[in-house]
Order: sequence, then structure tokens, then C-alpha cells
Amino acid sequence: MVTLEDIRAARRRLQGQVLETPCVESRTLSQITGAQVFLKFENLQFTASFKERGACNKLSQLTAEEAARGVIAMSAGNHAQGVAYHAQRLGLRAVIVMPRFTPGVKVERTRSFGAEVVLVGDTLDAAREHALGLAREQGMTFVHPYDDEQIVAGQGTAGIEMLEQVPDLDCIVVAVGGGGWIAGIAVAAKAMKPGIELVGVQTLRFPSMYNAVKHQHLAQGTSTIAEGIAVGTPGHITEALVERYVDDLLLVDEGDIEQAIVMLLEIEKTLVEGAGAAPLAAMLKQPERFRGRKVGLVLGGGNIDPMLLAAIIERGMVRAGRLARVRVCARDVPGSLARITAIVGEAGANVDEVHHQRAFTLLAAQNVEIELVLQTRGREHIAAVLQALRAGGFEAEEQK
Repeated sequence: MVTLEDIRAARRRLQGQVLETPCVESRTLSQITGAQVFLKFENLQFTASFKERGACNKLSQLTAEEAARGVIAMSAGNHAQGVAYHAQRLGLRAVIVMPRFTPGVKVERTRSFGAEVVLVGDTLDAAREHALGLAREQGMTFVHPYDDEQIVAGQGTAGIEMLEQVPDLDCIVVAVGGGGWIAGIAVAAKAMKPGIELVGVQTLRFPSMYNAVKHQHLAQGTSTIAEGIAVGTPGHITEALVERYVDDLLLVDEGDIEQAIVMLLEIEKTLVEGAGAAPLAAMLKQPERFRGRKVGLVLGGGNIDPMLLAAIIERGMVRAGRLARVRVCARDVPGSLARITAIVGEAGANVDEVHHQRAFTLLAAQNVEIELVLQTRGREHIAAVLQALRAGGFEAEEQK
């Protein structure tokens, strides 16, 4: 089993190789949640993820013979980049097997570190089987993303840092995929401060560790925006450590994670991926569980596909009422659309899109249905815009 001394030894190896990231209070999130929230910014690592801690610890302990044969790993992206970057730094050959659904930004970044990328299968389990086969064929050292004591020890160095930076934390909340991240942090934190609570967070679509530890049988999905923790099977080493050191596991849905991503971007001006936002998502979903406590949230990574981020931001604006779809019925005569847009502008909203519908409507032939997508200041502003349109003689309603 991994011990605090193993993690302290890993920290000595990592000195100068990975960033000791800040752990600072977020006043705004503290006000919103009712707890004192401290954020550990692992998205500031060179590869934008905590994964390079474990990768660096593992690769720095290879024998000369193992180093000569090179390393192979399977990953949805962050572990891949961590292994590729430190392999390049140490002059090692690296082959990375990634599932086909991996975001392009992670694939290209991994290749940029000189690694040979192989895209195989639709799941991490399928990628792992292929990687293990290549490892046997080519005699390479397989670097598991989580089920490896050296990987766990490397990840645990963040736990030491957190309690050195904020010694009076009551609770640490960590995203859980295969379990290496939370296992390492939990071993370190519990050894340094036995009374601290460790809470893991998984997505409802991939509750593998939750099922294993809580002896549940929740169904598993096929995709999630938190692809970094989309793990079908937890590790044997990590499951044992989670059972021993982690106090609770919580589940969040896709909408919870989307909300957390947008809030971190807007409030903290920091970019996190789905897995990195999961801890905040859990806090926002169950604020009463953490209220009045000093809580450390670990922002595990910031590698998110730009197109996915754009969609999440837009959906977040819809949820907040800052982007609204309004249906207006009017007579189909010259000047109607101009009057409608003038009223909207005078009410302080901005027109984002206009759709004119004549054929696909139940209105009388001389009428037209106009759908506007508006940028507004929120729910109250939407109501004010609708009131102004109705006062101008138009039928208007918000489309959900």
C-alpha cells in the first residue's frame, strides 16, 4: 500500500520537474456556496493537468533497460500528455493509445510532445487492452493512468501541498475516474491530518468507483463531457485505497458540470475541463453538505475542446436567461420586423438571430411567425422585453 513516505519521496523526485500549484480562496464561490472555498489550480501545470505528477514519478524510476525499451500508456488525454511530455524530457520513446472519442485538442497536444499516438476503440478499457498487447509485443513498460503505486504516490504530492498551503482545511473534494488522483491525495491528507474528510465525485454516466465502494449497480453510460473520468473499471490498488481513506462519493450530472465550468470561467477567469469542474459541481449540487466548512476543491485539468467549450458557454447563457428565444406573431406587412427589432432594442436587448416563418405555422396566411434569439441581462430582463412587445401590439412569448 502507498504510504505518506512514498508520497514524500515522490515529491523530492518531482522537485523542479512539475509546478507546485497555488491553492487560494475564492471569495465569490465562498459567498455562493456558504463554505470557505479554496481552489487548487492543477490546470496551471505545463500540460494543464495533475496527471504529469504521477507520470514524472513513474518515469523517473525506470531502470536503464526499461528506459531503453520505451514506455506505452493508454489515456483519454491528460495522462497521455503527462507521459509524453516527461518521456520527451527524459529522452524516452513513448507510444500512447487513446480512445477514438478523445478530444482533438488532447490528441494533437500529445503528438506535439513527440509521442506516437494510436487511436483505438470507444472506451478506455478497449484502449487499455490494445496498449497491453503492444507492450507485450514490443517489450515496452506499460504506464497505467491510475492503477500503479508509483502513479498514486506522484498524484498524492498535491495533497501534501494543499495541507501545507491551507493547514486548516476541513474537507478536500476530488474528481474520481480510476481513482489514482483521489487515492494519492487521500493517503497524504489522512496521514497529515487524520480528521480531514475526503470526498470523491463521479459522473452519473460513469459511476464505476461509486458502484464498487458503495456496492451499487447504477447503469453506465457511453459518453460524458467529463471524459477524463469516464472510466468503466476502477483500479484494484485504487479501489482498496479509496475504500480505506475516502469518506464519501457523490454523483453529478452533465448539467451540474456544465454549470461549474461556466462559473469557474466567469468568476475565477480560469478554464477547466469537465473532470476538473466536477468537485465544484458537487458543491453546487449539495451546498448544505459543505456549508460553514473550509473546503479544498481540486481543479484537475484545463484541457477542453474549444467547440465543446463554446457549446457549454452558450447553454450556460440560456440557463442563466442571458440568451433567450422569443416567438413573436405579427401581420406580414412591410415594416413589422423593423418595429419588432426597434422595440427590442429600446428595451435594452440585442438581437442575435432572426428566423422568419411563413409556411410552417398555424397562423392565418396574412400573418408571420418571427423567432428571435436575444442577448439579455437575465430572467427579469426577458420579462421586460416581452412586456414591451405586447405593449407594442404584438403577441410574444418565450420559447423554452
